[in-house]
Amino acid sequence: MVSGLLPCATAQDDSADHSATKKSATNEKDKPKVVHYVRTVPRTPADYHPITAEQRLGWFTRATTGPRSLFGGVLSSAFGTATNRPPEYGTDWEGFGQRYGMRLTGVSTGNAIEAVLGSAWGEDPRYFRTIHHPVGDRLKNAADLTFRAYRNDGERHPAFARYIAELGNNFLSNTWRVRSEADPQHALIRTGEGFAGRFVSNMVMEFVPELWRRARRRTDPYGINTRYP
Repeated sequence: MVSGLLPCATAQDDSADHSATKKSATNEKDKPKVVHYVRTVPRTPADYHPITAEQRLGWFTRATTGPRSLFGGVLSSAFGTATNRPPEYGTDWEGFGQRYGMRLTGVSTGNAIEAVLGSAWGEDPRYFRTIHHPVGDRLKNAADLTFRAYRNDGERHPAFARYIAELGNNFLSNTWRVRSEADPQHALIRTGEGFAGRFVSNMVMEFVPELWRRARRRTDPYGINTRYP
């Protein structure tokens, strides 16, 4: 009698296991994918994970040829063409292309310097956004990470690799720029513009992911009670 019930019990167990597995897979499918969002500020230094060599290379690629960088190049080159700055390039499409190419060489050189030098002392060039904070605090975070960066100890320090990269890149580029902007004064102006551009880029990464999520009516992946300092 007992042996006759075993196949039935086994079948029921298999069915229950299959249902549980299917339900688990469904829950995992519906679960928000946090990894698709910009990384967030770690709760404590112990929660910070140092950047790897592969991630550093990925940052360099995105920061140089990613959508934000390329779109920023279009805007700045269009503005320079419209105002004819520098005048050697003119106001036609060729001048636009020359301005775009000059900016791209400067951006790629600066990012390369920051990535390589930063690896020597563990400076992390990536941006870390806050969540569920007032707008003022989020603006402060974007401004702070313009001039500071995380290191391997999980704390923020002055971004020395970035300082060297901005100054070095802009003074070095004087060797191949047109005469009207190849001087120390213009190099310092470009350095200031570089930090201003970094701040704007930080604000984009701080606010756009959330605005995009809301526009698509997606669920908040962090939960209402999640709050990072």
